[in-house]
Amino acid sequence: MNLFRRYPAAWTMAALLACQPLAASVLEDASSAEVDFPSFESSTFAVGLESPWGLAFLPDGRVLVSERPGRLRIISADGTRLSRPIRGLPRILHGDHGGLLDVAVDPDFESNRLIYFSYTKRPGGFRQRGSRLAVARARLNEKATRISGLRVLFHQTPSVDVDENLGGRLGLAADGHLFLTIGDRFTPQQRVRAQDLASHQGKTVRIRTDGAVPADNPFANQSGALPEIWSLGHRNPQGAFVDPRTGALWVAEHGPAGGDEVNLIEPGANYGWPLATFGCEYDTCEPIGETSLPGMEAPLTWWGPGSIAPTNLIRYDGNQFPEWQGNLLVGALAGRAVWRLELTVDERPPRVLAREPLFGDLGERIRDIRQGPDGSLYLLTDGGEARIVRITKPAPGP
Repeated sequence: MNLFRRYPAAWTMAALLACQPLAASVLEDASSAEVDFPSFESSTFAVGLESPWGLAFLPDGRVLVSERPGRLRIISADGTRLSRPIRGLPRILHGDHGGLLDVAVDPDFESNRLIYFSYTKRPGGFRQRGSRLAVARARLNEKATRISGLRVLFHQTPSVDVDENLGGRLGLAADGHLFLTIGDRFTPQQRVRAQDLASHQGKTVRIRTDGAVPADNPFANQSGALPEIWSLGHRNPQGAFVDPRTGALWVAEHGPAGGDEVNLIEPGANYGWPLATFGCEYDTCEPIGETSLPGMEAPLTWWGPGSIAPTNLIRYDGNQFPEWQGNLLVGALAGRAVWRLELTVDERPPRVLAREPLFGDLGERIRDIRQGPDGSLYLLTDGGEARIVRITKPAPGP
């Protein structure tokens, strides 16, 4: 029995709790388990960032970082030098939520020097209303001061006036496919498009790194459907990770008040929003649709009644923290933590065996999380004066 549907007053309590950080013990889908935490040390890797959104490692250890106002910068491999903004970026529409979002580095960067980035733009000239989420690729010069050969690979249809719930996270696969998460644009009038195959809103999309649409996309040959769509029924997916071993796409997305989710994406699958969700309306906490419906995928895990506001996620495979190998690590804004999800190994979809928040003592809103070349973790914080925090295993004692 669903408590919230049997006792409507429970929704009022959920609304009061919606913005509160939650301990793992109160989460309905988390099992209790004894977990041995590895010891770690945190240090500031880089500072001086304004509203950063994404980071990516170059092969030489330097870090590309995007800033929402429209700047792309490079941080030296030791974190001591922050470059001037890279020149050559397109005109970017910067708002309360939009701007320059994620950045990714081509697997063959050493030979082709290609990078990819997502951003918001006007549908035509800057005098027109509305915005579109777009993905472009360009070539970074040898001095890493300028990009050239800019090519827009994708922009969403239709353009939308609302500048919220954009999504925008990129995922690059080794086989030449590029994934992008796209949000529903927030309002009740817009969110219904998450179920509309003639709209990119509330979808993940899959294209080739040259912008072509793969012939094996699930809706490529369906009349009335946009051929780039890979999955549907998403609200505000701000996390995307392509497992380099399997090519599987993992997505983390914001629910409304509660209902944040992590999913392992199957092509053509429907993840429910706004017809099936564990979240509720912000002001009233009235239920939105059902908690489950036939033909719609249940989340791998979800948070509620409060929200953690998940951002990017990775599946850790480094050697610094062998205890976490195979675990998902999910950044969070509202929870000011990184959530560790322990998964079953030989099931698809896997089950979550245990989960708990990490690094809460930092007190930071986590915008992005990446695994470094040496297996350490890099946490990109959020805000006007943001930094990158590096998480490492402690050095051996004397």
